[in-house]
Amino acid sequence: MKSMIAMTLMIAGLWLTACAKEPEKPKARAPLPLSMSVSTAAVHATEEGTKAYQGRQFDAAKVSFEQALKAAPDSGEAHYNLGLALFALGDNDTARDHFIEAANLAPGNKVIWDSPALRQYGNPDSRLPKKKGAPDYTNQKPGLGVPPGGMTR
Repeated sequence: MKSMIAMTLMIAGLWLTACAKEPEKPKARAPLPLSMSVSTAAVHATEEGTKAYQGRQFDAAKVSFEQALKAAPDSGEAHYNLGLALFALGDNDTARDHFIEAANLAPGNKVIWDSPALRQYGNPDSRLPKKKGAPDYTNQKPGLGVPPGGMTR
């Protein structure tokens, strides 16, 4: 009997260990390559910026990513990369603007939309005014003989 209980406890412990999930670690932020439809100057500047960013030379990365953005202003990836460099330098407000612009220019780019850098700023649509709920809505349960909207006089 004791061995049966011990075996059951051991199996339960193994099951709990297997089911316990590690906390999700944030994904490493990495600059994105530009599409081949942009100029070679933009691609080259992005490559230089990526090398600088990976070497933690964020000022140099910012300069290179700004050059890439000048050469490809409609590139979501270029805005994203500049946002990463600005964020690393602590210019969070300007970085936020570039992350949002990147998401707007590249609506199907899952890396941009799911990036921790953009996620911490929330939904880009959060700048829109929020809709107000119906005026007769209440989260209280009606009492006996009280209509759902509450008593009105």
